Amino acid sequence: MKNLLIASTSTVYGGTYLDYLAEEMAELFKGTNEIIFIPYARPGGITHDEYTEKAASAFQKIDKKLIGLHTFKNPAEAINSAKGVFTGGGNTFVLVNALYHFEAMQPLREAIFKGLPYMGTSAGSNICGVSMQTTNDMPIIYPPSFKTLGAVPFNLNPHYLDPEPDSKHMGETRETRIKEFHTQNTVPVVGLREGSWLRVTGEKIVLKGKLKARIFEQGKDAYEVESGTEFSNFKV
Repeated sequence: MKNLLIASTSTVYGGTYLDYLAEEMAELFKGTNEIIFIPYARPGGITHDEYTEKAASAFQKIDKKLIGLHTFKNPAEAINSAKGVFTGGGNTFVLVNALYHFEAMQPLREAIFKGLPYMGTSAGSNICGVSMQTTNDMPIIYPPSFKTLGAVPFNLNPHYLDPEPDSKHMGETRETRIKEFHTQNTVPVVGLREGSWLRVTGEKIVLKGKLKARIFEQGKDAYEVESGTEFSNFKV
């Protein structure tokens, strides 16, 4: 039975790293004290060791030990033996490229479908969808495939931003970009606003947090769903 926490962001405005998710994290990983951290999304400015240390400090607050996947000689084998996995944010292209390079994408997918507790934020949430094609990130590297874990039957757009009526920005809005995606693809997209997350247990998917999510389906007007909505109650 799938067991996931898919969050838009690691840090909400005015908070500290992962603090708003602490209660959910403790519940998700209640069956293990040791969690593997996938740090591959960070392309620069911080090492994998430093990123792992930052994430580990948040998990220490819920009495969990975090180990960086980059410290294992065989990442795929480490995933197969993992009791819990957390993938942090950064650049989704870099993350997906690394998961394919280390042949860890398929083992991670299989483990998730077998019930591995998995948590993602930002890029780590992007990879839970059917593909990574609705990420906001710059394509600074070309991964072997845009196909990702398919742990949920739609794509994600973390950090979803609403258009600002008084903005003088003349570029595309997030909604425009997602509509462009739907000129070529049929996969639905869930826009997750900051501080929102999806809790997945089996086939049940529930929106949590204080804000609504915005749903995009090909050929339909975008619409809003309230926090607490169970996604398995409607087609996405």
